[in-house]
Amino acid sequence: MSERLIPYQPMDLAQPADLVAAIRKRRGGQFINLDRMLLHSIPIAEGWNHFIGEIRNNLSLDPKLRELAMCGVAVLNGAEYEFFHHAPPFIKAGGTQAQVDALRLIGQANFPAELFSPLENDAAALTFQMTRNIKVDPDLMKRLQLGLGNTDTVELVTVIAAYNMVSRFLIALDVNPEDHPPV
Repeated sequence: MSERLIPYQPMDLAQPADLVAAIRKRRGGQFINLDRMLLHSIPIAEGWNHFIGEIRNNLSLDPKLRELAMCGVAVLNGAEYEFFHHAPPFIKAGGTQAQVDALRLIGQANFPAELFSPLENDAAALTFQMTRNIKVDPDLMKRLQLGLGNTDTVELVTVIAAYNMVSRFLIALDVNPEDHPPV
């Protein structure tokens, strides 16, 4: 086993106490490896915890669409850690194992669109276009705005943008899944 270039902060890190407590509270008591890497920079860990916490817990966007986008970004960017953490919440939000498996094919010609609703297919298309092309087809945005409304369309775009940031952080710093899945 090779040594990490930048090691994870220890699981029993106690300082800064307020931030450590906030992160542990959001995670159900335990750090994940992402937190342990973020905690090398207190300002980044604070901002990340607040911003990503809002995305995970306080959007009006359907949680299934949120997690579909997160899983799609993970696949498109090769961020297995991200997929590992978001496939279970996708299923909890109403997704199926067949859909999880299908998300591994997002953006490919053999993507099984028939497993998803038209709105879910549009969310998958938006995920692909934002992640790979940056620019988004205006007709797709019109369909999403009609299907979701303004707030949820903005939230879906933000989820995709934010989780592209997450995957890039994970990959650059070689953050790997924990030995035990989080609760």
